[in-house]
Amino acid sequence: MVTAQETTLQALLEGAKQYHVPLYQRTYSWTELQLKRIWDDVCQLARDRAEHPSATHFIGSLVLAPSPAMGPVGVAEYLVVDGQQRLTTLTILLCAIRDRRAEHESEKHRLRLDQQYLTNPFEEQRWLKLVPTQADRDAYVACVRSTPQAGGDNAVGRAYRFFAKALDGLGAAEEPIAIERIESAVITGLALVAITAKPGDNVYRIFESLNNTGLTLTQADLLRNYIFMRLPNRGQAVYESLWLPLQQRFTPTELVLLFWLDLVHRDPKVKQTDTYASQQARLEKLRTEADVEAEVQRFSRLGALLRVILHPAEEHDPAVRQRLERLNAWGTTTVYPVLLHLLDRRDRGTATSEQIAAAMLYLESFFVRRLLIGRSTMNINRILLAVVTEMDRDLPVHEAVRRYLSTGRKYWAADASLRVLVRTIPFYLNGRASQRNLVLRWLEESHGSKEPVALEKLTIEHVLPQTLSDEWRQMLAADLDTDETPDEAHDGLVHTLGNLTLTGYNSELSNKPFAAKRIALAKSGIQLSRDIADRQRWGCSEILARADALADRIIAIWPGPTEETGNQSDVPWDVLAKALAELPAGSWTTYGDLAALIGTAPQPVGNRLATHPTLNAHRVLQAGGVVAGNFKWLEPGRTDDPRDVLRAEGVTFDQNGRADQAQRLTVEELAQLAGVTAPDLPEPRRRATGDVDRAARFMEQLTAAQTPAVATATAVVLDAWTTMGGILGYGDGDETSCFLLARGKEHEYGNIWPVTLYPSSGKCEVVFQHLSIRTPFDAVALREELRQRLNQLPGVQIAAAKLALRPGFPLTVLADTDAREALLDHLRWFYGQAQVPASDELVVD
Repeated sequence: MVTAQETTLQALLEGAKQYHVPLYQRTYSWTELQLKRIWDDVCQLARDRAEHPSATHFIGSLVLAPSPAMGPVGVAEYLVVDGQQRLTTLTILLCAIRDRRAEHESEKHRLRLDQQYLTNPFEEQRWLKLVPTQADRDAYVACVRSTPQAGGDNAVGRAYRFFAKALDGLGAAEEPIAIERIESAVITGLALVAITAKPGDNVYRIFESLNNTGLTLTQADLLRNYIFMRLPNRGQAVYESLWLPLQQRFTPTELVLLFWLDLVHRDPKVKQTDTYASQQARLEKLRTEADVEAEVQRFSRLGALLRVILHPAEEHDPAVRQRLERLNAWGTTTVYPVLLHLLDRRDRGTATSEQIAAAMLYLESFFVRRLLIGRSTMNINRILLAVVTEMDRDLPVHEAVRRYLSTGRKYWAADASLRVLVRTIPFYLNGRASQRNLVLRWLEESHGSKEPVALEKLTIEHVLPQTLSDEWRQMLAADLDTDETPDEAHDGLVHTLGNLTLTGYNSELSNKPFAAKRIALAKSGIQLSRDIADRQRWGCSEILARADALADRIIAIWPGPTEETGNQSDVPWDVLAKALAELPAGSWTTYGDLAALIGTAPQPVGNRLATHPTLNAHRVLQAGGVVAGNFKWLEPGRTDDPRDVLRAEGVTFDQNGRADQAQRLTVEELAQLAGVTAPDLPEPRRRATGDVDRAARFMEQLTAAQTPAVATATAVVLDAWTTMGGILGYGDGDETSCFLLARGKEHEYGNIWPVTLYPSSGKCEVVFQHLSIRTPFDAVALREELRQRLNQLPGVQIAAAKLALRPGFPLTVLADTDAREALLDHLRWFYGQAQVPASDELVVD
């Protein structure tokens, strides 16, 4: 049974009372976002009370329970079951008000606020009215005592500094507010509902019922709650010796990761969202406090191992450290279960550092070889999560890992397949941009050059450029002795590994002739580039020869699977089938685009579609947009004209029977459909990219690659976006993209952006694919309105069939003043639509 009543901070804090934040509560974690919200509420309330002195503002509930510890007569003690973040914040605000008034008015305010609201002045042992968790206590006491340590670099200190700064600015505000009005609003104007349990109620169950949705607490918070409710006698000792050091070692997200990894070792199907429920079900079977304490000790030991995975510099063995650094840089968290298992085996003495380093090299090779053959994402999570439970425990651990990865259809390319596919697979379109860059960096490192080169700052350069000039077209034509055109040869070679290198001059090289590129590449200090500079020309034969040489080096660096790999098709026809299955009505593509996607020639693609029933095969046309002369339906008896079918689907044909090129999906867009290209995202800088200022790098690439008019126009758009309230985010690829964010990640509906700008390639990408899963643009009508708005710009023609893709238009469009202003109008519209009503709820406990 509980009682509930509306109250104020004054009623809660006056008198001899003490509020304890239990061990199972998380540490103080409000950020500036929540602090600003409550400060704005307080200021508005203070203004309202100037005209209506009895005005109040409700800020949520506080759940209390009588403390099981019996204090001295006259001191009422309570456990703060829920609402500690809010209560802690308000008392920190009182500390800031006290210090401000004591400094600028009179010391009597310090004595008054201390004795009435912050301390129990006549209680030596229970002098604090609010007792935070052990982790926050020193910082909080510094604020209450007003010592020099108040306002330190921690969550409590940052809150104190925020309020001190806000109070300092009261007089300079547009509507100045007297500090005594602020104090009155806080103490008597903020209304709470205090819910108090009766003695003997199960406080843990109350807490769990309030928080078991996981919306207000992390799963690690809930697990801590559960564990320490199971430790009524040993809780304090276990918390201080084991849990607190573990908690301080990790971020909240990393702590959840630890508990999930522990579960995955037993069941690879456990979802990370089920971490708390699964751990609780397992711990429920433990009978004694000693058993629960032993589990916390085990978590602590595993935590030390996970710490090494997340921070490889802390690993003592050089070989293991290098492998961990590389796997960490790769950015695939699903490798963590097997890494934790490997370190655990070494920790328990059943494997050596040499063995686990070898196992990690096999994992690295697995990632690299799959990326090189266009299979980077195929069942990757399922495969990696099952390593620990399915590998042979009777073999040495490195041999067991290699054998597991070698069997079944896991696409760990054998040497022979690798040599074939490196020549033809469009490496530049596969996987994440950061992973492609890493492979080239690691290839460069394998040369062991003694010249100091900052590899993390280099970008990927297409030697044969992505856009053909007449000079480059002539060079390609000299190698062709078949019916293949220079453009078809270009499409098949431009994104392959043999045509790629690393350079710091990406924007400067651009589409220059090979003779000019040779000079820059020779001076680069990069061995991968010097090998190219040694050539007199750069055509088909040179690109294929370099692919062969790189394949030899790859095989030497990254050992392949055992002979048990089995017979796996060299041509990824399933990728072709997936791309065609996703090809939307009202669009078409070519045999050459499909061939470039899967690393083969147009003729084998035509043969495949002519003999294997494939969904949407009629949407594949010749490069000019005409139906192939030998096209036949595979359905018996079907004779209708494929052009009539395409017209009915929305494809437009001209008077010569050629499909509209604006409705054609390129190889890059096919890669998006097939899921082989990971979208660029505005995410935090990966450790692998180094300490590079991405905003400055974006502008450097923009000014180097674009004309002054285009660069200036782009900068104007970025400035206008931030002026209207938007945020600029940046990608971590070798070409530093810029995202026009209308909402940040902290918004309850997540982040959202309409376009991504690419400085070197000069493209404004419209991210319909991203918008399709973001409120409110998950409504197709809004995405269609955005498409129609953009199509009003001169030079922009986005087909309706691309409403689920990431089409784009050139940045040169922005150089036209009228077009730029029209675009800004459309961006203002988008920004307004994206500001869907956010929750007014202040509760973040």
